[in-house]
Amino acid sequence: MSVIVLQVFVSLMLVVGSVVLFVWTVRSRTLEHADRLSLAPLEDDVSPQPSAPTAQKEEP
Repeated sequence: MSVIVLQVFVSLMLVVGSVVLFVWTVRSRTLEHADRLSLAPLEDDVSPQPSAPTAQKEEP
């Protein structure tokens, strides 16, 4: 029977910890840029394209 009480206590502490972390995240406003971050994979790469090497044909 004491195992059930311990399990309920640990479960409640996990729930309380999750709620506290959620409230802290919302109050610190770290979720404000989530929309912008979700579109980041759709942006074009700005890396420079390698130039094509100049081909020199050898005449026999």
